[in-house]
Amino acid sequence: MDVLFDGFVDAVKLLLSGDEDSWSIIALTLRVSLTATAIALLVGLPLGAIVALARFPGRRVLLAAANTGMGMPPVVVGLFVTVLLWRSGPLGGLGLLYTPTAMIVAQAAIATPVVIALVAAALQQVDPDFRVQMQALGANRVRAFAALLGEARLPLFAGTMAAFGAVVSEVGAAQMVGGNLVGQTRVLTTAAVLATSRGQFSLAIAFGLILLFIAFGVNLSLTLVQQQRAVPR
Repeated sequence: MDVLFDGFVDAVKLLLSGDEDSWSIIALTLRVSLTATAIALLVGLPLGAIVALARFPGRRVLLAAANTGMGMPPVVVGLFVTVLLWRSGPLGGLGLLYTPTAMIVAQAAIATPVVIALVAAALQQVDPDFRVQMQALGANRVRAFAALLGEARLPLFAGTMAAFGAVVSEVGAAQMVGGNLVGQTRVLTTAAVLATSRGQFSLAIAFGLILLFIAFGVNLSLTLVQQQRAVPR
């Protein structure tokens, strides 16, 4: 219990002291995770809609692949991204390995299947005649699709929260493609792992508590928007 209390105290001190290293770790964590989530939404939303609404050969295979991707171990994703970005790899010439960009790529790859699967599941729950009714009322395909997303907005918000939770809490891919370089690619999860390996348990707990606070803050914001939109007018 003393270690947990010390970790809580250290977390408060890190947040209030204005320590430059700690705040840079927090800022990088937010930048990488939020950017990766945004990319996953930009890619996963249309793909999830296509899988849910279109009819084409291999559709069920793609949906099964997305569902499988939801359980893909982050370290496996990190391995593939590392191989791609390695100096002798296909994209090695870009020099992205051990940079925040590589971490964003890896985390977006983790979150995208989550978005695709949950978006597809959400849209499949909407009445199939809804889009037809919208088009009959004069809405073009874009407006009909926007209305369809509006009908499924609550599970779509849940998908966004799930995607963010998948990336902000992962450590394997971030460690592999980022290298946990101080001042460059160190985020809260990798900092906590490093502190634990050094026996600095109270510091590791402090990083963990700050990470929980960030995750709670982001998800609380999304939940408030979700529930506000759920209230009938």
